[in-house]
Amino acid sequence: MTPQEQEIEKMRSSIITELRLVFKTNMKIFDWDIPENDDRKSAELIVETMQKALDDLKAEVADGKYDQY
Repeated sequence: MTPQEQEIEKMRSSIITELRLVFKTNMKIFDWDIPENDDRKSAELIVETMQKALDDLKAEVADGKYDQY
């Protein structure tokens, strides 16, 4: 197992927790800002936006942007 694989095993839970926290924080903001909010629609839009951001990051990694980070 590479050092990177060992490190991700240690950090996996923390990364997932942080990602869920970003999602839940944005869900709360939608509820505060939108009267009679449609929670499912809000969740779908937030996940869609988060996925786009992850896709952009993945493309940046593939392009070598973080090779010498």
